[in-house]
Amino acid sequence: MNQANQFFISYYQSKEFNVYRIFLPSFYIFNTFAISSIMKQNLYLGGQNMLSINQLIKYLRNHHHITVKSNQAQSLRNIGYYHGYKGYRFIRTPNQRIPFSSLDEVIALNKFDMQLKTTIYPKVMFIENALKSYVIEAILHDCHSENLDTIFNKSITDYKSYTPGSRQYHKQYAKRMTLKGKINNALLRDYSNKKQTVNHFFNADQPIPIWAIFESLTLGEFGTFFACSNSNVKLTTSSILHLPSNLDTDGKITEFIIYAIKDLRNAVAHNNTIFDTRFQTSTINNRLVLLLEKEVGITGLDFKYIYAYIVLITYVLRKMGETKTSCKHFITEFIDCTDSLRKQISPNICNQILGTQQRAHLRQLQNFISQS
Repeated sequence: MNQANQFFISYYQSKEFNVYRIFLPSFYIFNTFAISSIMKQNLYLGGQNMLSINQLIKYLRNHHHITVKSNQAQSLRNIGYYHGYKGYRFIRTPNQRIPFSSLDEVIALNKFDMQLKTTIYPKVMFIENALKSYVIEAILHDCHSENLDTIFNKSITDYKSYTPGSRQYHKQYAKRMTLKGKINNALLRDYSNKKQTVNHFFNADQPIPIWAIFESLTLGEFGTFFACSNSNVKLTTSSILHLPSNLDTDGKITEFIIYAIKDLRNAVAHNNTIFDTRFQTSTINNRLVLLLEKEVGITGLDFKYIYAYIVLITYVLRKMGETKTSCKHFITEFIDCTDSLRKQISPNICNQILGTQQRAHLRQLQNFISQS
């Protein structure tokens, strides 16, 4: 057994499963909108003996009291024991367990999660591309140059808005310096991978223009770039995005949008679980929440529920000029997914997953779209 396999077994050991363990390399199936991982099932007994898929079914029945139909062996293979059962048996944190009674419920939640990713993926990719385009426009308007060094000297100067020598000044200046390193690493990564855009400029010994650099930046790196930009760039971007000036006086709302969408975008792209927003790496900025509540006309928007991201995405799409019909279709797709889940899982569990205000908030979101 190689080191990677040994690590896999060790990593997924837990106190609860101190007898039986899952191990198998995973492989990936690519579809239009998401990557679906399927883990071939082998259950280890004390790290040595393996259980067949039928023995695994028996294990779920006897040890977890999960009803598994005799014809569901393939379904269990498809969702995987770790990715499927263990990945979907809790809400947000492992101590918030879902009291599943049947494999049907696990399959329903897995299907819901996959449908969410299929629905959300093209929207967040559209938003990412559009935001980068808006910021390029704002940078060129401020700097009148596509040269990175010129842009850094003229436009990546947020640190200057703080008192020289102050703690915040040092913090922002350090972020700016780190950003330059991240950009160089991103370009080196793409050059090593022979990405055509980067190679064209490097091989011609020409400076890489900002629009080409943005093609190499992750959404997180792009967020840092925007955070380091001056107020002119931020306010111009806010204007292009048609954000309300009274709620975005410093132009920072776009930064909050980028970071809010970043975690969701990455989770979707890597086929991580998203139904319970466990992908969040930081708290959504309160100013963004307040803007959405005031603009849409709702209260108590909570980003621990996935529907809050639907509100955010729909709002941004509409501000970007997406049609009312397209935005309403997106909302309807999400509602159809949740309605299907409600038919297969108990109301109590659904409320824990979806929240109790989802329906009311989405009705108001549809009203906002109609009136916008």
